[in-house]
Amino acid sequence: MNALVAAAKKEGTLNVIALPPTWANYGTIINTFEKQYGITVNSTLPDGTSQQEVDAVKSEAGSPKAPDVLDIGMAVALANTSLFAPYEVSTWSSIPAAQKAPNGIWVQDYGGYMAIGYEAKFGTITSLSQLLSSKFKGAVALNGNPTSANAGLNGVMMANLAEGGTASDISKGVNFFHQLKAAGNFNPISATGATIKAGSTPVVFNWDYLNLPSYVGVSGWKVFVPQGVALGGYYAQAINKQAPHPAAARLWEEFLYSQAASGGQNLWLQGGARPVEQLAMANNGSIDKSAAAKLPTVTGTPVFLTQAQSTDAADYLAANWAKAIG
Repeated sequence: MNALVAAAKKEGTLNVIALPPTWANYGTIINTFEKQYGITVNSTLPDGTSQQEVDAVKSEAGSPKAPDVLDIGMAVALANTSLFAPYEVSTWSSIPAAQKAPNGIWVQDYGGYMAIGYEAKFGTITSLSQLLSSKFKGAVALNGNPTSANAGLNGVMMANLAEGGTASDISKGVNFFHQLKAAGNFNPISATGATIKAGSTPVVFNWDYLNLPSYVGVSGWKVFVPQGVALGGYYAQAINKQAPHPAAARLWEEFLYSQAASGGQNLWLQGGARPVEQLAMANNGSIDKSAAAKLPTVTGTPVFLTQAQSTDAADYLAANWAKAIG
């Protein structure tokens, strides 16, 4: 670690991409890393999608502006592993085997459960079918286009499960959004904290840590999860194998997977996200107990997409989403 810190400080810079400051506490995470190591973090395209991250790696290849590291949805990660460098962080043994590639070419980092957040003016939502009524005209949005954004894909998958579909076939979810579009209720704007505050996306399918009233900052904001539908998902870290700052990239990963009080795992937790090392930290006493106690309760048996299911869903959306939405 001493050698890695020295090499990273010599590089002096880290390039990150698609990390909104309010997403999973990334603003604090970036500031803490900069102060701890004296390394400048260049953050570009903060509201970008997973696909745009990969596109930047390709288009900026060989450039000092290329992303050093990616925080990426699993469907896009699995389709682009040839771009990544294997790396095992020092807390490798605390990461469940199912949540990392055996060679460390990608490693899941934090996650949550898909939920529907909405303004209080709509009353109380208890089922997806209510969203088809006329009072939701132009109101229902996703966090990104599901053909390129992981949160968008999982929003469609949550609807799919609520409509009686399975994790292996997302077609009922696409059909539900086709019905929303036909009813005039689907809003094509990609929801962000800013669009929610502006009132332009008053109903949002998104991860629970991005749908909490404390994150959204809208008075009376409510959250609904369809009964029996606990769709979980984790993002993953990957290092650009042509990273212009390879030591800083690896030091960033060490920081993110650190179990220290001011390390990435507890900082993600303080942002409402569930860190991948949560169980190990609860067992060894390093977890922020106050932050853990604030996590939304999950009922029912959680569903986590397998690699094959995630890829199949992405393939189906690529072929059918535009036809369904127009």
